[in-house]
Amino acid sequence: MPDKLKIYFANRAWVHGVWAKDVLLSVADDGTWASIQVNASVDQQRDATRLTGPVLPGLVNSHSHAFQRAIAGMTERAGEREKDGQDNFWSWRDRMYSAAQRITPQQLEAIAALLYAELLQAGYTQVCEFHYLHNDIGGKPYANPLEMSLALVRAAQRIGIGITLLPTLYMRSGFSAAGLQHDRPLRGDQQRFASAPDLIFKTCEGIQSQFGSYLVHTGLALHSLRAVGQGALQEAAAYATSKRMPIHIHVAEQTGEVTDCLAIHGERPVEWLLNHVALDASWNLVHATHTTPAELQGVKSSGASIVLCPTTEANLGDGVFDLPTYAKMQGSWAVGSDSHVARSWQEELRLLEYSQRLARRQRNVMAGATGQPSTAAALFNAALAGGSSACGLPTGGLLAGHRADFSVVDTTSAALLGVPADHLLDAMVFSSPDARLAEVYVAGKPVVQAGRIGSWRGLADDFSNAMRVLWR
Repeated sequence: MPDKLKIYFANRAWVHGVWAKDVLLSVADDGTWASIQVNASVDQQRDATRLTGPVLPGLVNSHSHAFQRAIAGMTERAGEREKDGQDNFWSWRDRMYSAAQRITPQQLEAIAALLYAELLQAGYTQVCEFHYLHNDIGGKPYANPLEMSLALVRAAQRIGIGITLLPTLYMRSGFSAAGLQHDRPLRGDQQRFASAPDLIFKTCEGIQSQFGSYLVHTGLALHSLRAVGQGALQEAAAYATSKRMPIHIHVAEQTGEVTDCLAIHGERPVEWLLNHVALDASWNLVHATHTTPAELQGVKSSGASIVLCPTTEANLGDGVFDLPTYAKMQGSWAVGSDSHVARSWQEELRLLEYSQRLARRQRNVMAGATGQPSTAAALFNAALAGGSSACGLPTGGLLAGHRADFSVVDTTSAALLGVPADHLLDAMVFSSPDARLAEVYVAGKPVVQAGRIGSWRGLADDFSNAMRVLWR
């Protein structure tokens, strides 16, 4: 093989959705996989760097609000109640807003850097950052409109994780009736989010011109149907399509959103998108918790993907997505950690399956819906494929031409002790606490060794200092 290839050897690796034996993994100069060879002979293995455990491809964290890492554990006490006497998503949102008003660019970078290190150590090698903290604490544009975006990109570069930055359009505080000439204005505590299509486009172009590489990518996000009107939504979608960017949108997360959309437009949120927007494979519908089978079929037929965030959806009391129906349709989906109450893909997949079991009083729901023998494999393979759509990059596994992202499993983890090799992924997903990863590689280069990123202590100190200021 050419000298420029870096060659690794793994006794086992996850190739084409199953465990393969004696795998040679060859990385080209550009950080992509040059080739994946299974059943390599002893002679072929001789000059390769031997990895210490089984290899899994890196996963995409397909939905992140990095600043919300600062409120993990900080909203779990009953505070101001809604009129019906219950704490819910909308009261949580008010508490989240109160934190969002205080975060400076320096604090955001410190918070995001620790978060991204946690994600990387967990085996996420790319993060889709749904970014809507555009303006300063007073709600005015920064002298450099990219100020907060740059903080996120610097954090990702410091850690070595890939990032798809999704500058987010946020223009109004709620649905407006069809035909009205003006939208409901943003609330005072939403002024940091204020944006217009032109600002979003310039942010995308500014980041790409300064950092565009295989580790820094951009897409575009629309906060929600309640925050973006039809005209601006279609303008932004047309721009993203012209640039071949992924498009993300929060949709149908809460029953209140569904009710409001029906009242104003006579259609449910996902139904409205299907009827008014040319959905295609570039679209990623975040949550889509409250959808009908007909809507799910429409999403599947369009080629769009759904991004599920099970730990956040559980934390906020959103509801349970109808995964079995969508999986039987072979719909595309990915996972994200959203508000970051958890930072582990293993926990996301475990809760995704367990929520279905609780709702249906059945076991191995995802395996039954897909006809696969292993529930963990069905979950992992779907999340792997959907993540590539979410980030707009070829990151869907150990495949030639895809970025060479992978993790090495620590088989001395308590959850894996004595587990037969063929059941390793099952134990990783369904035996807790989570199995550890010994090493993580991005673009063929080690970024996590001995289970931790090398700069952890400094990251932890910076994060702790930011938290002390935010919560004093």
